[in-house]
Amino acid sequence: MSYQILLYYKYVEVADPEAVKLWQRVLCQLLGLKGRIIIAPEGINGTVEGPVAKIKLYVQAMNEYPPFREINYKRSEGTGEAFPSLSVKVRTDIISNSVADWGVNPNQLTGKYLSADELHQWYESGKKFYLVDMRNDYEHKSGHFENAILPAIENFRDLPAVLPELKQLTDAPVVTVCTGGVRCEKATGLLLKNGMQDVYQLKDGIVTYMEKYPNQHFKGKLYVFDNRILMDFASDREPEHEVVGRCVYCQQPSEQYINCTNDACHRHLICCSDCLAEHTPFTCPQGCRA
Repeated sequence: MSYQILLYYKYVEVADPEAVKLWQRVLCQLLGLKGRIIIAPEGINGTVEGPVAKIKLYVQAMNEYPPFREINYKRSEGTGEAFPSLSVKVRTDIISNSVADWGVNPNQLTGKYLSADELHQWYESGKKFYLVDMRNDYEHKSGHFENAILPAIENFRDLPAVLPELKQLTDAPVVTVCTGGVRCEKATGLLLKNGMQDVYQLKDGIVTYMEKYPNQHFKGKLYVFDNRILMDFASDREPEHEVVGRCVYCQQPSEQYINCTNDACHRHLICCSDCLAEHTPFTCPQGCRA
């Protein structure tokens, strides 16, 4: 049986998030889909997996609900085991349940869209621009764009703390990137709200760029929030593939993520097999978070 994974979001007014939550839960259960769906007054953000035929029925049902029409679904091959269960929750926002207080509505204020083709052309032409990775720090450790600015934020809600350094990027366009695009919609709005002007966002995220241009200007693999952990869009045995991840203990190249075993921490870190064998139970070498 062939499986497919859908990654999607839409910023749109949802009048009754609790009712939509119940509908989504029943719909996914009837179709046998697993994954994570967040509903908020500002929209919906989801990743679901299921048999290809069932995914098709899910998309049909979504298109029959007017607020969720015209969603751009990012599709990738599934394993049938990408998610252990189904989670459907109502939150204050559709990203991290912690950025609603930014007061940013992407339907009113967001950065200009830059397509995957346009970003690739910018790289190829040598155009000057600043590319800012809006993902959490542990995500970009396994893969990121060339010359990317990688802010030290452990959670997206911490973005305001690095605004002072980003506001200094005034002599060239600023392009934000994230996995599927949902975080950039908010991030660029926040940058614009704080006085920045020439701000772009990679349309439909890194996943769309890598599908079109594997191993071209994006180095390493793409971190994803399911049991696959990492995605690559071309063989890691190709000469163009570069392992950018580094073991937190020995700093040797590695793409193996391990969860810290400290229940108060559970930070996601890269650790090679040799060091993991030496450090069991595995905990953060630089100290765990409280």
